[in-house]
Amino acid sequence: MSTDTATLEIVDLYASYGAVPALHGVNIRVMRGQVVTLIGANGAGKSTVLKCVSGLLPALRDSVRLFGKPVGGLPPNELVAQGLALVPEGRRLFGAMSVRENLEMGAYLCEGKSVIEEGVAYCLTLFPDLKAKLDVPAGSLSGGQQQMVAVARALMAKPRILLLDEPTIGLAPAVVDQIANVVREVCKNGVDVLLVEQNAEIALGVADIAYVLESGAVVAHAPAKELASNDEVRKAYMGL
Repeated sequence: MSTDTATLEIVDLYASYGAVPALHGVNIRVMRGQVVTLIGANGAGKSTVLKCVSGLLPALRDSVRLFGKPVGGLPPNELVAQGLALVPEGRRLFGAMSVRENLEMGAYLCEGKSVIEEGVAYCLTLFPDLKAKLDVPAGSLSGGQQQMVAVARALMAKPRILLLDEPTIGLAPAVVDQIANVVREVCKNGVDVLLVEQNAEIALGVADIAYVLESGAVVAHAPAKELASNDEVRKAYMGL
């Protein structure tokens, strides 16, 4: 259940890759206690939104507010310190390092060994399959297990808002369901979520609010359940 407090506000966001425009006045809001999803076809601008929010891509205007304060132009490490964490598309793990070491990398701003161990223990409650893999090189895991590590690594930073970029792509249905359940669980535990997902059925099933992006612009937004029952959305993005 959301409150009247906005965790993340994106207002009239423009961005480009060199001379190529990518976003055209995007407006998105994540309220406290919400999972918000962005759906759309490949190239619609979904990942670009996350890059702008997380400081990986400069926006053409200062349009991003985190916890009520403008954060445009801040580098990613400062945004992490303010409570934002990103799970990038493709996982981007340190493949030669163990699962435990990958998780500890996510906690580089946390102080105290006990705090880090508590974080690891919490992540293992979310992803019990990783318990037997802590000392195994992350690169040797299955795709689904690597995605678990990527999400857990981000959670080790103890974020207040979690950005997820295509977390279910290429995964087996059982792992997709597990990731979806974890998204719901972390939101219940006080971490708001902005989810970019091409699997519209999963996205609309887990989210409270959904935005549809086309060609770098928001063309629709509504409660996720409402969009999930919209015939045009079902035909365009769910193959129904």
